[in-house]
Amino acid sequence: MTALDQYLQEIHDKRVAVIGAGVSNMPLVTLLRQAGLSVTVHDKKTADGLGAQYAQLTALGARTVLGDGYLDSLDEDIVFRTPGLHPEHPALQAVRARGGEVTSEMELFFRVCPCKIIGITGSDGKTTTTTLVYEFLKHAGHTCHLGGNIGKPLLPEVREMRPDDLAVVELSSFQLMGMRYSPSIAAITNLTPNHLDYHKDFAEYVQAKTSIYTHQVPGERLVLNGDDPVTRTLDIGPGHQILTCSKIVKPENGVYLRDGVIYIAEQGKDRALMDAKDIRIPGAHNVYNVMMAAAIVQGLCQDDDIVEVAKTFGGVEHRIEFVREFEGVKYYNDSIASSPTRTIAGLESFDQKLILIAGGYDKHIPYDVLGVPICRHVKTLLLTGATAPKIRACVEQADCPEKPEIIDVPDLAAAVRCANAVAQPGDIVIMSPASASFDCFKNFMERGNLFKELVHKLV
Repeated sequence: MTALDQYLQEIHDKRVAVIGAGVSNMPLVTLLRQAGLSVTVHDKKTADGLGAQYAQLTALGARTVLGDGYLDSLDEDIVFRTPGLHPEHPALQAVRARGGEVTSEMELFFRVCPCKIIGITGSDGKTTTTTLVYEFLKHAGHTCHLGGNIGKPLLPEVREMRPDDLAVVELSSFQLMGMRYSPSIAAITNLTPNHLDYHKDFAEYVQAKTSIYTHQVPGERLVLNGDDPVTRTLDIGPGHQILTCSKIVKPENGVYLRDGVIYIAEQGKDRALMDAKDIRIPGAHNVYNVMMAAAIVQGLCQDDDIVEVAKTFGGVEHRIEFVREFEGVKYYNDSIASSPTRTIAGLESFDQKLILIAGGYDKHIPYDVLGVPICRHVKTLLLTGATAPKIRACVEQADCPEKPEIIDVPDLAAAVRCANAVAQPGDIVIMSPASASFDCFKNFMERGNLFKELVHKLV
């Protein structure tokens, strides 16, 4: 009997609530109903809003509580929260107060997964780093499972996993909050203000991210960015096998860059891994991503596996993704850039001034750091969405002698048309919003796909 089947047997007489009928929870509902459990799905959308998902829930025999009062009758024994609902929401606090259990799909996966879990989080670069780790391990011959915040729940695959497999999981701060498990190998790419519309402050955001290693056992690996001012000063505590990545200093154990060459440091002994210029995906931030991924897989891959993948890996969709060259102008989709630091990394990946499309949903994060980089790297700035005034203000207030032309546009379609009108042969247009997508889109993928569609329609 698998650990999952044993868990389902233990809770067979419990009433279960699943909050949210989203991507990660629909497979969970299916699994619970197939095991014969009583399941009620609570979602703020109406039946019409859920559409095909409502039909699927009905076919599964799950009860539903929908609409504005979806959390009013949360009286089940076990409650699986959606990552988007804060663990300290009053409705969840009430569940705990009456003795109920609050958990999540991701926490259940950690509880029942039979193989080693490698978990990656951070403010920037976690998806590319996670994907690189997966590709390194596959190249080395491991059977791997890729999922989590990267867009694919792994719980449905757990019965097929074997003890010698490896699960590579991207983890968001939403997923990590309240987690009572940690991966065997954990990594934090960096920590900058993000999602402050969800977290009460930056300290809570950092606490959520650092819980990725809180429950590690002595000797388990933790990989950190040694150049990030927050991760560099974390109070880790004893017992972790810490590997550090740095472009500035040589660590005792970890990965570092010196004179354009990436080195592996192990117990004070160094060996050259590869020239950073041979990494296929552009940008200084992607050198960090390769370094982080290389540190994560130490002992699981040969250096040749890392080098071969790094030289051929073309990147992840929506991350400085080349879309098209039209009339001598190159268009790039960087929809993943939902924070200023992500946009700065995108701008710094090119050696010329760009036409930048930015703006979107306001996560209540500071934008002041964006002003100078935009002045240095952008010649025309097209702004749309709720954050447009904030981005405009930070550029206008920046202490820079030369500032870009700023044009306000009503939406993404207008931004693409405007970019096409002002661009000259040899220019580069990049959509790198520095903002979340929730004002007009379900997620950054939908935003990026629309941008690509609009660019391909230019004639």
